[in-house]
Amino acid sequence: MLTTPLYKKRAELLSKIETFWPLVLEQAPPEIDQYIQPSDSALLLSSLTSLSVRNFEITDPDADAGGDPRSIAITLEFSDNEYFEDKVLEKKFWYRRHHDGWSGLVSEPVKIHWKKGKDLTEGLLDLVVKVWEAEQSANGKEGLSKAQEALEKKIEGTGMGGVSFFNWFGFIGRRVSKEASDAANKREEARRKGENVPEVPITEEEEEKEDREMSLEIFPDGDDLAIAVADDLWPGAIKYFSEFTIACGF
Repeated sequence: MLTTPLYKKRAELLSKIETFWPLVLEQAPPEIDQYIQPSDSALLLSSLTSLSVRNFEITDPDADAGGDPRSIAITLEFSDNEYFEDKVLEKKFWYRRHHDGWSGLVSEPVKIHWKKGKDLTEGLLDLVVKVWEAEQSANGKEGLSKAQEALEKKIEGTGMGGVSFFNWFGFIGRRVSKEASDAANKREEARRKGENVPEVPITEEEEEKEDREMSLEIFPDGDDLAIAVADDLWPGAIKYFSEFTIACGF
């Protein structure tokens, strides 16, 4: 992308301001700020060193031809902290289309290696990872059921008020594979050309399965937050930093 070299240069300059990204988040718009709890803010202010966004399906060296520019990867880098061992947390969102006409971002859960007693998601993220791993297992139906039940019980016992920002790393969205999305895109392209494309019926079993999956989301607005970061916070970071310094009289 044409802007990639500019953002790279900007990153080099901003790296000289140690508190740049924490202060940008302090001035973040409501679409982002509403998800940052006081405990999250304490962690982000003390250890976040960098935030970046890239359209990985077209910019990464190993990107496949025909990747979608709407797919995004959001990377957060951290210094040593008392909460987790990870130095880099990266959340990828793939732009996919479903055969029912829906299109949007889907993701995979990202495990965070929390230090003992410091899990800001209170175990929810770990359970989502277990459910996901069971889903990916060819023989994981029994394990999936147990993992889902454990997650469901945890959600019921925790409630979703005051959800940690770090629950966002557990967002999955609709389970639309690349193969299914490619097929749906071909159907949509044929429809735009005026071809008669029959509808693909959605079975009752599919609806029930999707309803259960969505009921187990620990951050239902994960795609909206990703878009807000990529389309607003990332390109407007200097503006938000300037607003913070002005507000504080620096």
